[in-house]
Amino acid sequence: MSHESLETRKTQAGPQEGVQRFFGGPPLAVAGRLILLSILVGVILAAIGLDPWNVIESVQRLIQQVWNMGFDAVRWLWRYFLLGAVIVLPIWLLVRLAKAPRGL
Repeated sequence: MSHESLETRKTQAGPQEGVQRFFGGPPLAVAGRLILLSILVGVILAAIGLDPWNVIESVQRLIQQVWNMGFDAVRWLWRYFLLGAVIVLPIWLLVRLAKAPRGL
């Protein structure tokens, strides 16, 4: 393959590659993942009492409730952090090791 055909190929694929690189994959697939993740986060935020229409008031109410619970809230948060970390951290480490450059 000549140098000219390689340059032409790069120029033709450039804009589409740039869009995929910006989105981190095909835009439709990324949009689908973002929609699902937004629903999941919405459910979690609704479970702790946040309202999307009054975010500031909801956050203030959440902080007040946590303050009122005192150290029970810290113990509660620590327990859930440890529970999640037992799953999240090993998976993160495996992914990082799998993506590590070879030959270092």
